[in-house]
Amino acid sequence: MTPRFATALAAAVALLASPARGAEATPPLPAPGPVDGATGHALAARGVKVVDVRTPEEFAEGHVPGAVNIPYDQIAARAAEIGPPATPVLLYCRSGRRSGIAAQALAAKSFTAIYDMKTFDAWKAAEKK
Repeated sequence: MTPRFATALAAAVALLASPARGAEATPPLPAPGPVDGATGHALAARGVKVVDVRTPEEFAEGHVPGAVNIPYDQIAARAAEIGPPATPVLLYCRSGRRSGIAAQALAAKSFTAIYDMKTFDAWKAAEKK
């Protein structure tokens, strides 16, 4: 490798490693755990995988836009549909009981970035604010 090529290569690597001019750094996601509806909206806007763990009938009556429906009692068997265990995931149901069970099942599958919004009502309430 010539010295001139090595210098050009080092400059290119440094340019690729640096943030884009004018681009702001994306803030880190909040700590996993229970979240309110407003935080649920923010997580969904950031691209966190949203999973409705209610029944297909409940899902059909209304759900978070872009959410996938995986009933809580199927979550362990269908965890691969969410993505690898590093995938951040936002869960919700009707009362919070099933989302809590689903969160435990995902944790047992090595998921670590689990956000539990508890209820679909929390999402709807945050839309009204």
